[in-house]
Amino acid sequence: MNKSVTGILGTQDRVLDIAGQLAIVIGASLFVALCARLTLPLPFTPVPLTLQNFGVLLVGLALGPRRAFAVLVLYLAEGLVGMPVFNPTGPGGLAQLLGPTGGFLLAYPSVAAIAGWVFGETKKSFARAAMACTLAEICLFVCGLSWLAVLTHSLALAIRFGLYWFVFAEVIKIMSAAALASGWQRFHKVQS
Repeated sequence: MNKSVTGILGTQDRVLDIAGQLAIVIGASLFVALCARLTLPLPFTPVPLTLQNFGVLLVGLALGPRRAFAVLVLYLAEGLVGMPVFNPTGPGGLAQLLGPTGGFLLAYPSVAAIAGWVFGETKKSFARAAMACTLAEICLFVCGLSWLAVLTHSLALAIRFGLYWFVFAEVIKIMSAAALASGWQRFHKVQS
């Protein structure tokens, strides 16, 4: 094969690889958006119960820190330009990012990156995935509650609105994301 044909084939492979990576990032952002649609508004707090956090954790565990960070930056950009990707009970767009759930939303890229980084560093077991999700959730709630405290002018009120009602559901999301990610790793290892 001559050099020009080899160069063209190499370029095509790189283009296909980039296109595949873009498809993964876009698909994962749509997965998080789908999770956000599964929302239960709670009458005693402005923060709804949603599967969005589960989607963010799973994306982080599945894609690793860099791609997961890119997915969630894209997700925020989609919401910022008005695409209906945030939970349907909120105002959407910039108003949603500045509202009661804004701190949680803006933390998502870091949350996904933390989950992916911690999970990807050593043996990918259920315990490692659960620990990665727990650390990521701590980041999520620190950011989300901090923003709620700014809006409400009260840390106690922020904790009441954004933490107490969600702990049990978050434990279930952490365990579910960890089980799926570690199960996928075991399945993938057996198939290899």
